[in-house]
Amino acid sequence: MRIDILTLFPDMVRQALGESIIGRGQEFGLLQIEAHNIRDYTLDKHRRTDDYPYGGGMGMVMQCDPLYQCWQAVCGGEKVHTILMSPQGAPFCQAKARELLGRGRFLLVCGHYEGVDQRFIDECVDEEISLGDFVLTGGEIAAMAITDAVCRMVPGVLADETSFTEESHFSGVLEYPQYTRPEVWHGRPVPPVLLSGHHKNIQAWRRLQSLLRTRERRPDLFSQLTLSPEDEKLLAQFDGAQ
Repeated sequence: MRIDILTLFPDMVRQALGESIIGRGQEFGLLQIEAHNIRDYTLDKHRRTDDYPYGGGMGMVMQCDPLYQCWQAVCGGEKVHTILMSPQGAPFCQAKARELLGRGRFLLVCGHYEGVDQRFIDECVDEEISLGDFVLTGGEIAAMAITDAVCRMVPGVLADETSFTEESHFSGVLEYPQYTRPEVWHGRPVPPVLLSGHHKNIQAWRRLQSLLRTRERRPDLFSQLTLSPEDEKLLAQFDGAQ
């Protein structure tokens, strides 16, 4: 998996993605994550990448040519799927992470200031993605979040595939609650089923908890689920006991 990130702050990106699991994935040769400094591709002696917007308005706008020169150098004549981090983009989700994983390589552009010259977007960007309905000072945090979400699914990056296949959103439901030692903490005991050693019952309990959490916290996700007969039975038994 290769991900190229076009940014004004490459050290910020390299430092964050060089740590922990994603950092080890790069050390083992499973991941290639490259942060490219857009300022290296400007012809301005002050390495300027922004200017005032035509038509007036507050703030500055990223110029198209430094972005284009950087993008062109990184792509090397290849067609690389290009994503702009933008609050106007489609919200990022686990399904999109799996889609990007299947590409094998893609490029993330970190916007800054009041936006990016539309001409660069029209010529080079394939899609725009947002982390949600809020605005950040730049696209770096969003780019790092997407990179992390995709890279952790690359085979070998996590020791066990179930580390992510049972997590929230991977299968359309939220993850069940987790417990560890001590058995009782502040008067709060671990659910007895988790201490039973009965794996089938534990699995059923965890599935029920995932369904209940999703139904309560994310009814929008729950309404999209296709419940199996086993799921319907678990929920019916729970609702009938209330």
